[in-house]
Amino acid sequence: MKAVSAALAMLAVVLITIGLAVFSTRRARTTADFFVAARAVPPWWNASAISGEYLSAASFLGIAGLVMLGGADALWFPVGYAVGFVLLLALVAAPLRRSGAYTVPDFAEARLASRGARLATSVAVVAIGWLYLVPQLQGAGLALRVLLGTPIWVGGLVVAATVLAVLASGGMRTATLVQGVQYWMKLFAIAVPVVFLIAAWHGAASPDVRALAEAKFLQPTTVSMEATTTLQVEAPTEVVAVGQVDGLALQGPLLMAPGRHAVEAGTTLAFPTGAAVPTPVDSQALSGPRWAFPLEGSAEHSGYRSLALMIALFFGTMGLPHILVRLYTNPDGRAARRTAATVVGLVGLFYLAPTVYGALGRLFTPELMVTGSSDAVVLLLPQRAIGGVGGQLLGALVAAGAAAAFITTATGLTVSVTGVLSQDLMGRFIPEPVRAFRLAAVPAVLVPLLLGFVAARLPLASAVSLAFTVAATTIAPLLLLGIWWRRLTAPGAVAGLAVGGVLSLAAIGLATLAPSTSGWLSALLAQPAAWVLPLSVAAAVLVSLLTPDRARPDVWRFMVRLHTPETLEFKRSRPQEQAP
Repeated sequence: MKAVSAALAMLAVVLITIGLAVFSTRRARTTADFFVAARAVPPWWNASAISGEYLSAASFLGIAGLVMLGGADALWFPVGYAVGFVLLLALVAAPLRRSGAYTVPDFAEARLASRGARLATSVAVVAIGWLYLVPQLQGAGLALRVLLGTPIWVGGLVVAATVLAVLASGGMRTATLVQGVQYWMKLFAIAVPVVFLIAAWHGAASPDVRALAEAKFLQPTTVSMEATTTLQVEAPTEVVAVGQVDGLALQGPLLMAPGRHAVEAGTTLAFPTGAAVPTPVDSQALSGPRWAFPLEGSAEHSGYRSLALMIALFFGTMGLPHILVRLYTNPDGRAARRTAATVVGLVGLFYLAPTVYGALGRLFTPELMVTGSSDAVVLLLPQRAIGGVGGQLLGALVAAGAAAAFITTATGLTVSVTGVLSQDLMGRFIPEPVRAFRLAAVPAVLVPLLLGFVAARLPLASAVSLAFTVAATTIAPLLLLGIWWRRLTAPGAVAGLAVGGVLSLAAIGLATLAPSTSGWLSALLAQPAAWVLPLSVAAAVLVSLLTPDRARPDVWRFMVRLHTPETLEFKRSRPQEQAP
């Protein structure tokens, strides 16, 4: 019954999405419709659409999973996501809309008068889009596997097919309608069960936060290990083991002493009521005060890691291409600012709910901490905490919200990547822009679908932070310098993009391939935004100062265009040119 209700709920979301796409097809005919929705989207609806595509699989599933494991330290993620829009509002929103571009590469070419700068920006946009698409497809696979038992690749394939159907029908105009509707679907789906979950918390045990921090089994629980795992046991724990533990074949009681224990795949462990929850050694799960208070984590140099994460999220939001392209759909710069301000409120409202899921998951679904499946807590918690028909219905509601999360974010990302591919690649061979857009959507989705198999074990929120880091160290410096510093040149912009992209990807790659590193090296590689971003800006500034002859000749005119309201009428020329 649970699987059937979840399947029907997710199917309903897919059908609603396709129905909205078909409905809006009649109004999507021109190039402007496909790329920027004819620049006629009102701020409140554009804010809903931005929030809809921004609240991704990491927001809907990953944040709750991180809170479940890391407690207060995980709250830096939603704080960073929301505050990033404040910087976007203050520094980028209105000038970027006034540039008149369709995409970020369009802005780079217009600002720098360079095809080379456009190409470098296109590479960065596509890389960021693909990095961010991977966890969306992963999350869809996780949701269908948990709820329906399907193979992990099925969910990603379903989302990819749905996104292609949406984009083939009407491009950005269709995406705007779909994403705006689905923000409110997601908010309803994740917020309504919170009321019942809090009631279940009060009814199941004393509503004491300390009980959540300690992470103990509320009732006898049997855990099946899907993969070979090394568990960290903090206190002597009596279990009934069936399988292999520490190389020994067991079928009966076992006292697990404090320390590490290797548990083979297929082993079942039965824990008694009140037993402390063991966790995989690589999960960095916390308990007690370390879970309840920020900056108390077990990772080395946790203060630096938190600061670097904040930098990545603050500036990464500013550099996400699927968010930036939405600013072009506003009628003018003032509307773009109003849109960004509204998004701050909508995003902040949504992020209240995943925190509750993560905290209560320690009480009602502690087995997810043992198996390393904390990303599934949002999907399983309503049924486990409430039970019965009510739990099944709330679980189906959450499943529908999860489906909306995957589809909306994947749609927005695919729009941004498709726009770049269609203009800079397909456009060279296919003169009709709309047809090129539709064809470019296929590789825009197919590549991250294949990459998802490589990064299958990476937690959703961690996978998303990779995209934020690359965006913060490439696109964000380009926009800030391009909008606010008139001496930026094309070689300087390319140098900044290259330094930021290469160093951030290299650091993340080394941290992934060599997880055994420790000390400052481990911290710097795991969270490189704090040192890569200054180097990227320095490279752009230094090279620009060395190549003043490569600056756009009429850069002053373009800067005036960026920083004056569209309704202000005056002769935009230098004072000396107005003199007789």
